[in-house]
Order: sequence, then structure tokens, then C-alpha cells
Amino acid sequence: MALAIINTRAGLGLEAPNVLVEVHLTNGLPGLAIVGLPEAAVKESRERVRSALINAGFDFPTRRITLNLAPADLPKEGGRFDLPIALGILVASGQIPGEAVADLECLGELALDGKLRPVRGVLPAALEARRAGRALLLPESNADEAALAGDLDVLPAADLPQVVAHLLKQAPITPHQLGERPAPRLAEPDLAEVRGQHQARRALEVAASGGHNLLFAGPPGTGKTMLASRLPGILPPLQEDEALEVAAVRSVCGLPILERWGQRPFRTPHHTASGVALVGGGGKPRPGEISLAHHGVLFLDELPEFDRRVLEVLREPLESGQIVVSRALMQSCFPARFQLVAAMNPCPCGHLGDPRKACVCTPAQVQRYQARISGPLLDRIDLQVEVPALPAAQLTEQRSGESSEVVRQRVLAARQRQAQRGALNAYLPSSALEDLCALDGQERTWLADVLNRLNLSARAYHRVLRVALTLADLAEEPRPRQPQLMEAIGYRQLDRLIGGNGGA
Repeated sequence: MALAIINTRAGLGLEAPNVLVEVHLTNGLPGLAIVGLPEAAVKESRERVRSALINAGFDFPTRRITLNLAPADLPKEGGRFDLPIALGILVASGQIPGEAVADLECLGELALDGKLRPVRGVLPAALEARRAGRALLLPESNADEAALAGDLDVLPAADLPQVVAHLLKQAPITPHQLGERPAPRLAEPDLAEVRGQHQARRALEVAASGGHNLLFAGPPGTGKTMLASRLPGILPPLQEDEALEVAAVRSVCGLPILERWGQRPFRTPHHTASGVALVGGGGKPRPGEISLAHHGVLFLDELPEFDRRVLEVLREPLESGQIVVSRALMQSCFPARFQLVAAMNPCPCGHLGDPRKACVCTPAQVQRYQARISGPLLDRIDLQVEVPALPAAQLTEQRSGESSEVVRQRVLAARQRQAQRGALNAYLPSSALEDLCALDGQERTWLADVLNRLNLSARAYHRVLRVALTLADLAEEPRPRQPQLMEAIGYRQLDRLIGGNGGA
């Protein structure tokens, strides 16, 4: 037949829309034209496909070849269309029967000798192929990733001749099976290694239990980064659907997805990171650090050193759990349900309030430094904890604190209580939050007086209730009472933590 249609998938953010590769052979001057909004890498596939077919021992038709990538208004990029284009030419020229590719999707980049090279973004394509009920033919290097999709026939091939032999039923390819889900390969740091800092450890446990955002403030070398790196170790492992979402983001970004399978992401971007690097974007939108931290932790060390405009873009995803990147030709939505953990010094030299060393900063320098963090951003951080310098006696003592495993058990128990309500406390709707807290008249009067004296915003009030509810869950109380409310309010006294920058 002179017309062939091959199913494949494009990569559009975390989506994998279906693309039909339509190949038509006609009489006329030999040539190959590609239409359907192809990017440069797709246009260059004509040379890769021609060389791959010839070097693999197949005939390249000396006729006029028209390739249409439908839908025509969807941008196509990358080398993933090489294999479907090659198969379309073979079907249209009669070298492969058309019915052999009817219930098949394929993707892969071709080398000039016909070998198949891996492509990025395979997991989203595999999930969509599973929903469509088709088998997926792809390079061997992508087989494990595609098999994570579950109930899907994954057909891995090393080169073009192996693909053709399978389609001609000369040497069928055995569907790839991953077997057991991969075990995490990287060990998490243990909380037992942290000396002292009991209030900071308590705040870390509260943050893990309720999904709250956390800020550590204190002089250099007091253990802020060490504490933050222990948060993933006390969080519960990812559920199957959560692990697939995390893996899909990493797949689109071209990162390995099996080494941390089932473990919470922990991303630590440098303070020189741009807004696009942090939240995603670019001419062809890609996920940023907040999406790579989806269902995990985003740690921002030296928080005031980040550009203020970069930090402000975090405000919307902290509330919504997603980021929408809009461009002239497309709009992409990336997941961004992460826990923000930040660390900062109280002043440029870092020793404001440090008993070990005197601060050398002027009041104006301190004010400018602290003003780099806006009040609305601080409003979204539920727990703001001072991490003071430890006495030498505590640093040298041999007794260690509780291990991550012991703390994780309490976190799991608290999260199970929240699972029965339908959401973590950090994400509860405000109406449900008020009903669950069920403050009596005396508690409401006391809390209103405290809110007025501390000048807390309405958002801060609700975040105090969320933290208090988490404290009640840890204490196995049905609702928060005054001791939990007092502790929750104690986590928001910014004047003591960062010198009165306000914004609470």
C-alpha cells in the first residue's frame, strides 16, 4: 500500500498526546517532506531514517514521500519520531504488512546504523499507551521505565532489523516484565546523628506529620542543613500512584527514575537559580525544581540570598500544589505539591544574637537582608524555628537522640488519623479545619486576643489552626486544646527569629 499510519506519542510537558505518523508514497521526483509543525530535530530525522534503513538492509523508496504528523497544530520535537517514521515508510512501501502495526505504538531515536537509542519522557507515553490498550515498541534502554506503567505489553528492541523481524513474525519479541518494583538504592540520613536542637527536632516531626512548610533560622554551623536533610527519612514512603507521578516528572527531565523509586524527592537548588529553573518554563516548557520536588521536599538554603522575584513565584504553587506555565503556542501544567524547608542566617554575617561571636552588621544591613523575604511568603511558612548555637558540652556528649525510624512511626500514626479525614492538615479546606478544631468560647476569646497582639493575618490564623491540629494528632487528642494552640503560635513569632521583619 502507498499509505501507512503509525501510532506514536509526543512529549508536551507531562502529557503524551497521541500522534499519527501518516506516510504517503507517490510518483514524482524522489524526496521526503515532513509536515505537521516539526521542530528542527524532527526535520533532521529524514537523514537519520534514510541512513538507518539503507544500513540495516532495507529499501529506501526512490519516490516522493510525504510525512504528516497529525494533529498538525501540535508542536513535535526530539528524535522519538524516528522509529515510527521508519516503520511508516516500510509499511507504505510494502516491506511490512499494515496489519502488523495496527495495535501498536512505537517511539525511539535511530542511529545511522539502525540501532535504537533511548529517548526521554517514556513513562508518560507508556501510561497513555496502557489506557489506549495498545502495545508499546521502544528501545531496550527504556524498557524498565515503560514497564513501570503496569498492565502494558512493552516490546523492547535493540535495532531496526529486530523490530522488522518481530512485525513479520519471524522472531517475536517477548514482552518485557519488570518483576518486583525496584527497591530504593540510596540510604536516607538518620536523625539520630543530630545532637541537641530539641525544639528544631520537634518542629521537624510536626512538619513531617502534617505536611507543613518549615523555616530554620540561626547562626552558621548550628545544624540547619543537617536537620533539613533528615526530613525525607521520617516521611512515609511514596504510594504507588505518587511514585509514578514523581517518576513521570523525572522521566520528562531525562533523570534516572529507579535509583530513588518509592523515596521522597529532596531537591536543593542553589541560591543563584533563576525563576525558570525553580518553577519551570522556557520556550518549550519543562518542569522546574518545585515539580522535581513533587510529593517530597524542596530545601532552600540561604533563603535571603535567592533573588526576591524568584522567591515570589513560589507563592502560588505553595497554595495550589501545581504550576501553570503559559506560552504563546502552548500551556503546560506541572504538579508541585511539595514541602518547603528553608534555612537562613539572621543577618549578612550570620552572627546576630550568636553568643559565640559578635555581629558586625549595621542595623541597615540587617534590615535590607531580612527584607529580601516578603511577608506574604513568610505567611505561607507554618513553622519558623530558631536553631541556636549549641554549648560545647552538648556537641561532645555521646548520647544520641531518637532515630529516624522511631520518629517515623509517630509520623505515620498521625498521618493515618489525617487520612481518615481525607487530606493532610496542611491541605485541609478552611471550612473543614474550623469544624475539626471546634474551639470553645474561652479558647476563641484567648486566641483572638493573641492574634491581635501578634498582628497575625487571616492566613496565619488558619495556619496556626493547622499546626495545632497536627500537634493534637501527635498527642492522640480528638481536637487541639490551649497547649497545642500555644505551641503552634510559638512557631510563628518572627520578631524573635529574624529580628522583626514582620509579614506574619
